[in-house]
Amino acid sequence: MSYTLKQIHPAGIPAALEKADKYRELNQPSEAESICRDVLAIDPGNQLAHRILGLALTDQFEASTAVRFSEAQQVFARLGDPYERAFYGGLACERQAKAQVAAGLPLGSIRPLFDQALARYAEAERLQPPGNDDAILRWNSCVRALEAAGHPGSASDPGADWESDFVPHQR
Repeated sequence: MSYTLKQIHPAGIPAALEKADKYRELNQPSEAESICRDVLAIDPGNQLAHRILGLALTDQFEASTAVRFSEAQQVFARLGDPYERAFYGGLACERQAKAQVAAGLPLGSIRPLFDQALARYAEAERLQPPGNDDAILRWNSCVRALEAAGHPGSASDPGADWESDFVPHQR
C-alpha cells in the first residue's frame, strides 16, 4: 500500500473549512490543522485556511512549543488584512504566554510574550473595524492574566508602570 497524500477537490474547500472549524470546537486541533494543510495545498492564498490553521496551531501550545509558536506566527503573517495580522499575531503571543504560565515557568521569562501580545493588540485596535472590540477584549485578558499571576507591574503592584508602554487608543 502506498502512503501518499491525496488532494481534495477545489469545490470541496468550503465544506472542508467548515469541518476544520468544527474540529477546533471539538478540541481536535490536529484534525483541523490537517484539513487546513489540505486546503492550502491547492489554494495557498486561502485566508480562512490560514486563519484556522494558525488558531489550530495555537490550540496545541504547551510550555515547550517554540516550533509551533514560530509556525503560528508565520501563518498569521500571511494574512492579507493588516488588522488580522496584528490581532492574530497578538493572539499567538498571548496563548504561548498563557501556556507557559500554566506550566509554571518563571514570570520574568514570560513577560516579553505578554508585552508582544499587548503591542500587537494596540496595533490591531488602531486598525479595527467599527464596532469590533476584539483587540480590547484580548488586551484586557492579557492584563488580567498578568494580574492573576501577580506579575510586578500589574494592578496588584500599582507602583509599577509596565502598561504605560502599551496604552490602547482611546476613542
